[in-house]
Amino acid sequence: MNWNQPSKVDQQVYPPRQIFEAGLRHHHIANTAYPINHNWTMKPYRVRRQDFEKITAAAWADIEEMGLYVHIPFCQARCNFCEYTVINPADNTRSEDGYFDLLLQEMAHYQSLLDTRKKLTGFDIGGGTPALAKTENIARVIEAAKAAFEFEPGMQISIETTPLIAAHEPEKIAAFRGMGIERISMGVQVTQLSLAKKLGRQYKGFEGLREAVYNIRAAGFQKFNIDLMYGFAGQSVADWRDSVEKGIELEADYITLYRMRYKGTGLQAQANRVSKEVVTEMAATANHLLHQAGYVAPPGKNTYSRLPGDVGTSDYLTNRVVKGTPYLGLGLGAQSLSHNTLAYNRGAGPKSIAPYEKEVRAGRLPVQDLYNMALPVSMAKFISVSFYFGEINRTYFAQKFGSTLESQFPAEVEFVLAEGLMEYRGDCLSLTPQGAKVYNGVIALFYAPAVKLHLLQRPVDLSERMPAQLQRELRRSFEIKLAA
Repeated sequence: MNWNQPSKVDQQVYPPRQIFEAGLRHHHIANTAYPINHNWTMKPYRVRRQDFEKITAAAWADIEEMGLYVHIPFCQARCNFCEYTVINPADNTRSEDGYFDLLLQEMAHYQSLLDTRKKLTGFDIGGGTPALAKTENIARVIEAAKAAFEFEPGMQISIETTPLIAAHEPEKIAAFRGMGIERISMGVQVTQLSLAKKLGRQYKGFEGLREAVYNIRAAGFQKFNIDLMYGFAGQSVADWRDSVEKGIELEADYITLYRMRYKGTGLQAQANRVSKEVVTEMAATANHLLHQAGYVAPPGKNTYSRLPGDVGTSDYLTNRVVKGTPYLGLGLGAQSLSHNTLAYNRGAGPKSIAPYEKEVRAGRLPVQDLYNMALPVSMAKFISVSFYFGEINRTYFAQKFGSTLESQFPAEVEFVLAEGLMEYRGDCLSLTPQGAKVYNGVIALFYAPAVKLHLLQRPVDLSERMPAQLQRELRRSFEIKLAA
């Protein structure tokens, strides 16, 4: 593997305890969304625009298996908590057909650049709300992907919908199943009308959710996920318990829990109203209720499954998390990852199709930023995503990087084992129940040194101060003297 030379900053070493504490202080940003502050922490690895095609072609040349993500940036309304690339809903109708034309052009460009039909091991159609698009446009993307790539036998395509679409457009849901999509995910998020209204959600009550589920099941979907969210300002633990209990009543196959990530959203100023103590209690409450109802997940994993032997996530995400499988992201603001490059498509900042369209129509890769990563950066990206499942697969880590996890992170592994934060389970180094409570500190241990330095130097605002009660609990549990 041709890794870039690490910057001087990424060759530094920091004490694990110090980084653990920094991750806890900055619990609102120390998570799986990696890298942090990439404009600074990744700057040494930025590729010149004139080299985009050459570097991309070289990075993907030896990759045989990959995932595919197609981004659909349309929504009926933009939720206040959304951190993703979504255009103004008023532009949806006039933009849709042209946008799908651009997607197919971008896919064809990559097909030509890579000069091979690589094997797809996972395929997600996300957004946004991809179910808002015309069924014929979704079908166009799937057929184009079949022509451009080799589908691994049994690979499942996954798509996302809203309760309103699933409840009021059953023919569309049935059409998705008819075109070979096997997994569907529905964003419920919260079940309190007043909170949903504050968040900009178009929620019509629990009966509407029941109708949506009926239509999804009637269409033949046997792999059905619902998303629930916690950590909102003004959301009580009782509110959250109600959302989880109602989610369980819907009898989905999987339930995925997302903690609110405030950075870059319309609610960013509210972060200081949500403490680490409260979100920890919310996570514990959901974990207890879901396990009681037969939904299973190991500590730290955010998707719970009631199907034995089924981890609950899409093939695309599962392979990313467990194996570090490279993935190609198509569309506005989409992210792509090879073994040693990370790319972000145009349009994420302005939430506009125009800059993306300009590049595609000019016959260029619609990439805003491309990074040729050094080994510490690539390892950090792999491990950060691994924490979706609350564990690092040591076998796949060694296969990908040619060395063991313990040899690359000796002090960090020793720290998490000694403090009871992680333990060996099979091939994995996995979070313990105690480690899951402080996962923000644990995940920071495996960040690249530049990101660790950013956490150490970043001012602590009110949103990130740890409550005294949680500090006392951590001292009792791990005998760690947290920084004042």
